Amino acid sequence: MQTASDVFSKVRGHERAEQLRAAREADLLPYFRTLESAAAPVVEMEGAERIMLGSNNYLGLTADPRVMQGARDALEQFGTGLTGSRLLNGTLDLHLQLERELAEWMGTEDALVFTTGHQANVGTLGTILSPGDTVVADSGDHASILDGCLLSRAKLRPFRHNRLDKLEQMLERAARDVGGADSGGGVLVVVDGVFSMEGDVAPLPQIADLCEAHGARLMVDEAHAAGVLGARGAGSCELFGVEDRVDLRMGTFSKSLASCGGFIAGSHEVVDFLRVTSRAFLFTAAAVPAAVGAALAALRVVRSDDGPPLFARVLENAAYLNRGLHELGFQVVEPQPLPDGSTVVTPIVPVVVGDDWKAVLLWRALYDAGVFVNVALHPAVPPAGALLRTSVMATHERATLDAALERFASVKAAFESSHGPLPSA
Repeated sequence: MQTASDVFSKVRGHERAEQLRAAREADLLPYFRTLESAAAPVVEMEGAERIMLGSNNYLGLTADPRVMQGARDALEQFGTGLTGSRLLNGTLDLHLQLERELAEWMGTEDALVFTTGHQANVGTLGTILSPGDTVVADSGDHASILDGCLLSRAKLRPFRHNRLDKLEQMLERAARDVGGADSGGGVLVVVDGVFSMEGDVAPLPQIADLCEAHGARLMVDEAHAAGVLGARGAGSCELFGVEDRVDLRMGTFSKSLASCGGFIAGSHEVVDFLRVTSRAFLFTAAAVPAAVGAALAALRVVRSDDGPPLFARVLENAAYLNRGLHELGFQVVEPQPLPDGSTVVTPIVPVVVGDDWKAVLLWRALYDAGVFVNVALHPAVPPAGALLRTSVMATHERATLDAALERFASVKAAFESSHGPLPSA
């Protein structure tokens, strides 16, 4: 006699099922669209040329001849795959070179390369944290951070996005969590340096102050900041001058470094502990050689004299697109003030829409007009906080951005006449 429910029953009639069905029938699904060319400022997608404003290829290095040659050289020397974990038969000298140069770039004692960025966060947080510890995380942190926190079974205390008063409250509660004589637990604060959906920057100097005041360790995810912010492109910690106050820094290769993979950088004792205990590192195959070769070549471009002009260009393009969208009446993130009195707009320039269906319809109108952007819906953003996530590359020409802005303008006018006003600047 059957006494249990079918474990697959949850896939039928879930909360998004009806929306998915309707979106597919109307060809409004903004996800899984097919790319038919390289990740460039202008791409071929589903039989048409479209301006790419939805890529994380911030420096445009996926098409750089030096990076492509690094991938080719690794492919020719080591073949298509390593067929084993880093622990066993999957470590190359390329991995070791990459780890040394990442540590030098980050200004840390050591670094460890993971096969994916998701594994870097899950493998670090799921290992360094344990029951009895408390982890304090920004509500806007990347999903891989949340996954690592949950895997660890540490007590999770989220705080409202970039709210320092809420962070302080959670740190006070965390102190009580681990304050018992038999607890033996510690506290870790983990935040994105640049938040992947909103594109805003964490106030790291103030966060570091609070961590020091409450005896907490600090980890910063530099995935969207490394290769973009700071004089040497080392990320938000460098930008704010707090590198020596941050205990762990995570990054990926799938954005500015034009490949696929991730890393964690920090003290030798912590990184070495992860090297021999992190299950996400030990029990997965090493990245394919071409990905490692490409990441190493891209890192060397970033650290060369060619790096700073690329950082400047992507930030100039971001400010230009942000200003242009604002002038068209779209609601975008304001430029953020920095301690030196200047401001910064990161390469992520979100356009606030609010309603999920409006966001999807606006995406489709832009797509048909020849502009590809990403759509962020709940739960990736708060309820009624749907947005179009645009992003720029250093290799976007000004004429290409102007063409995109012209299409935004024409689409906005037609869209609002049919669907009502969008949130305004």
